[in-house]
Amino acid sequence: QVQLEESGGGPVQAGGSLRLSCAASGRTFSGYKMGWFRQAPGKDREFVASVTWGSGSTNYADSVKGRFTISRDNAKNTVYLQMSSLKSEDTAVYYCATTSRPYGPWGYWGQGTQVTVSS
Repeated sequence: QVQLEESGGGPVQAGGSLRLSCAASGRTFSGYKMGWFRQAPGKDREFVASVTWGSGSTNYADSVKGRFTISRDNAKNTVYLQMSSLKSEDTAVYYCATTSRPYGPWGYWGQGTQVTVSS
């Protein structure tokens, strides 16, 4: 059973940095995508960033390019989201996700971790 556990959220001032972690377990992840999504109050969940576990290929939402970096640690089965130059509009619950099959749809989600950016 795939399990994703996020950590690292919390309050931060605008312009600051924060690193989120997502510990993954329950299967091999090689060839699968891992991603981060976020949902702000009153808004739909939106894509933030993704990484393909084997190749390391990354993809980012335009709103976070140049400020956020996604990475993975194969040995620890952990994906990170390094967030810098945070803005108040980055305030949201951040969710880790993985695809249900290689190159397939997002099928598994973590419980989420709250990030609150104060100006």
